[in-house]
Amino acid sequence: MRKYWLVKSEPNVWSIDQQKKMGSKGAVWDGVRNYQAAKNLREMKKGDLCFFYHSNIGKEIVGIVEVIKEYFTDPTDKEKKFVAVQLKFIKKLKKNVTLEIIKQNSELSDLPLIKQSRLSVMPIDSKSWKIICKLGKI
Repeated sequence: MRKYWLVKSEPNVWSIDQQKKMGSKGAVWDGVRNYQAAKNLREMKKGDLCFFYHSNIGKEIVGIVEVIKEYFTDPTDKEKKFVAVQLKFIKKLKKNVTLEIIKQNSELSDLPLIKQSRLSVMPIDSKSWKIICKLGKI
């Protein structure tokens, strides 16, 4: 069964437009050094969908990416403790969903995005996924 996630990146480091340019081969989602976020990467399965969130600058969900390769040793980790996944661009939201809009929606108040704001990879329940897709006009 497909699961849903949210992955965060600072747009000046890696943006949705850069992700889109990678085409069908996707890009390695690496550099995660938080143990809880790394645990979430390990749970991702091929075909799972992720919201792409621009953190720090913008603070908004801007698109959707798909897991195309399950976890493997992060090539940027010299100690080989952490993992990465491969993600492929699927689409941009027609309307970006800001953190402010999410916080104003009582049905989304339990999202890790609000409760654990520093976590870079987090699960999203299917009800919240549908609500955010509707807010994003997709």
